[in-house]
Amino acid sequence: MSRHRYSRAYIIIICTTVALFTPSLWRGQGEAFAQSLSQNTISTIAKSDPLIITGAVGTQNTYYHSSIGSGYRSPWGNSFYANLNVSVYGISMPFAFYYSNNNSSWNFPHFSFHIDPTYKNWRGHFGRSNMGMHPYIMNTSFNGIGLEYNSSRLRAGAFYGELRNAINDDPENPMARRPQYQRMGMGMKVGYGSGRNYIDLFILRAYDKISSVNARWHDQINPEDNVAVALKGGLGLTRWLSLRGNLAWSAFTSDKRAQRVHTTELDRWDKVFEARYTSLMRIAGDINATLSLKGFNANIFYRMVQPDYTTLGLYYTSNNYQSLGISASTTLFKKISLSASFSGQEDNITRRQLYTTRGFVYNASASTSLGENLSLTAGYSGYRQVQADGKAHVNDTTRVDRIMNSVYLSPSYAIDGDVLGHSFSLSTSYTENCDLNRFATGISDVKAWAAGLSYSLDVKPWETSFITSLSHQTSKGYNTRYSSDVLSLSTARSFLKEKNLHTSATLSLCYNDVRNQQRNLSIGADFYAGYTLAKVHQFSLTAGFNKYSDTNLSADLSSMGTTEINISLGYNYTFSLLELKRKGRQEQSEQ
Repeated sequence: MSRHRYSRAYIIIICTTVALFTPSLWRGQGEAFAQSLSQNTISTIAKSDPLIITGAVGTQNTYYHSSIGSGYRSPWGNSFYANLNVSVYGISMPFAFYYSNNNSSWNFPHFSFHIDPTYKNWRGHFGRSNMGMHPYIMNTSFNGIGLEYNSSRLRAGAFYGELRNAINDDPENPMARRPQYQRMGMGMKVGYGSGRNYIDLFILRAYDKISSVNARWHDQINPEDNVAVALKGGLGLTRWLSLRGNLAWSAFTSDKRAQRVHTTELDRWDKVFEARYTSLMRIAGDINATLSLKGFNANIFYRMVQPDYTTLGLYYTSNNYQSLGISASTTLFKKISLSASFSGQEDNITRRQLYTTRGFVYNASASTSLGENLSLTAGYSGYRQVQADGKAHVNDTTRVDRIMNSVYLSPSYAIDGDVLGHSFSLSTSYTENCDLNRFATGISDVKAWAAGLSYSLDVKPWETSFITSLSHQTSKGYNTRYSSDVLSLSTARSFLKEKNLHTSATLSLCYNDVRNQQRNLSIGADFYAGYTLAKVHQFSLTAGFNKYSDTNLSADLSSMGTTEINISLGYNYTFSLLELKRKGRQEQSEQ
């Protein structure tokens, strides 16, 4: 019991706050606005069309050939699909059928009721809904009811519903899914202020229902319980300096069946939260300071999440870490944009782990426009990871100490004329990932360099564009070297008066070299043509040709080893079976 004494005071604080806002205080609020909400629901439905039935049918047929055989793939492939969507007063019900190579599947509507009626400053939530809560206590949806009020300065809200449904398969079924308890939750929020000066309070109460799962599963999973309280606030100290912060307390029980902890203070709040020997109280929070001057902006932040911090309203939470960071940006001479940031993070806050891991992330970038045609972007980014002592001393021979550095440069140039448009771009980058442990052999070190050059030509009288690109990449590791070169040329154009015939073609050449292991060269060609008839019929043709070989076997590149051919024909028809529109929209469409 002694290990829980430090949590009792925090649990009492949470219980006091929750008691002030028990569900009995806001449960009756829905009745006061039931009439206005129901009227708004009717008006919302009235704005939707009574019945719209649309759908699509289509087919895709492919042919594949390989000179080395087609043992892993059938030479012929045929598929057929049909979709039907029925919309009744805005409620959509999709149906789908799919058939491919003697396999078929059906998909039917999975109904999930959701409606958010509004009336003046009020908004209701019915069914599967989301209601903005504090980021440290809840980011999941709920299936239930909720009500929100938002004015220019005052805001409030409350909800009750299911956070997670139960999984309760037959325990004797060898294919039974892993069970889980039904999770219920209720919450509220209230806040005042706007802009840079505001304060908001959030409360979450969530718990698992033990009776929702067969008793024979109880030994495999533990029912959990949770109460969380959070604050969010902002303060504008001056016109150029402001503060923002978040703080959350979470009292979490990992097993509701564990023995109760009885003290005079805790027993007073047993109707709000029952403290047990599996209960823990943890804190999470952050604070940000923002400086905004003419032409200069800066931000500094600190974040901390205690070990084992958990709430039942979050899908996942990283914990046991603290981080500190700073970022800044400015513009020089109205031409050059500069930005930089640095942040550091470490785990093992309580120093109970064997080792402590620290990570540092830093980057800087600059961009400018030189005249109307030339632009330039450059940057640097880095990451450092080091390992320090925790409960145990780190052995120097196994100490983690890595660094990664990366720089890049990307100039571009464009000329736009009445007949021709030209665009050039170049991108280069260099990355180095090294092990700084003084006993390291360099076996995990990697250095990579990449460069790409592209040119685009837009022939406006033809309404046709041509793009050619050349890229190179080299990667070096411990006794290894890999390089890749790719050259491609592509073009695209639309034909006919209505521009409903679209075509595109691409030619590519790729050469890969793994030193002392393999070399291969591949040539590829791809073609696409699509035609739309009467806006509802779509025909498509795609064809691909590839030839490649291992050039270690022969210096004669004309005798390529393998040939692959892909051809695909497709058709899609979209239709509307029935459209019963409301009178106002029908008259508008006829006009």
